[in-house]
Amino acid sequence: MQGMEEKRRHILAIINPVSGIGSKDKIPRLIDTVVNHDINDVSIVMSEYAGHAREIATQAVTDGIDVVVAIGGDGTVNEVGSALCGTQTALAIVPSGSGNGLARHLRISMNASRALQVLNNGVVGTFDYCTINGKPFFCTCGMGFDAAVSDKFSNEGTRGFIAYVKAALSEYLKYKPQEYLIDIDGAKLREKAFVIACCNAAQYGNNAYIAPRATMQDGLVDVTVMHPFSIVESPIIGARLFLRQLGHDHHVSIYRGKRVVIERQRDDVVHLDGDPLIMPARVAIEIVNRGIHILVPPSLPNDV
Repeated sequence: MQGMEEKRRHILAIINPVSGIGSKDKIPRLIDTVVNHDINDVSIVMSEYAGHAREIATQAVTDGIDVVVAIGGDGTVNEVGSALCGTQTALAIVPSGSGNGLARHLRISMNASRALQVLNNGVVGTFDYCTINGKPFFCTCGMGFDAAVSDKFSNEGTRGFIAYVKAALSEYLKYKPQEYLIDIDGAKLREKAFVIACCNAAQYGNNAYIAPRATMQDGLVDVTVMHPFSIVESPIIGARLFLRQLGHDHHVSIYRGKRVVIERQRDDVVHLDGDPLIMPARVAIEIVNRGIHILVPPSLPNDV
């Protein structure tokens, strides 16, 4: 990683006003008071509809903006980051979503004021990202139960962790595991799985570690396969998810590779960084090593 040079930087902050559960009304004033305007020129824009943040970030790259700040949840980060892949424009994150998985992985504070301090003293690192059928994701993508929950959660009227747990419990009672054919760098597996998560970062969000050993600079996708389990066993698996010990559970297998092809029984829902969409029965996940610049805290360990 390298420190940002002491020169005036052009920064564009994109605020998603509907992400998460809190108001974003105070963010512009925080930017005005926290960010060092001696070295930063900051503009602020609100996203207005799905996909708008990506459009704004794409134009920012064309305009030569140095840093684009995604102020929202993992979906907002995905939109902004997708436009910055393969460019010299750095992504910064002020987390204000329901899970904030990428920000947590990168040790970015959940406090908006402290997260904004990274614009003053942060360092630019180059990190991996992944694609599924060409669509970028930065944290996780998944199919099976977690994708079904993501789909249900996206249609709920409320956001936040409690709403997500309610959606998960409701979906658990009716979800049926599926058969999958998985090809990891040419090695083929046939699995009946409750969840298949392909991970660039270690967690879904809210410190739920679906791939405890995943790092964003190793050039590998971590593939977590969760096999069917009984309702009696679910509290233990849930505890291991949050204790970063999921790999120790006999219902879980974790693989690593550069290219993963998964064949399902039918076209079905997949989530990318928490946002659901329908994708074909056959999907290909690939890693892009060190393909995006991200502004991170100066104390970030080198093995994240």
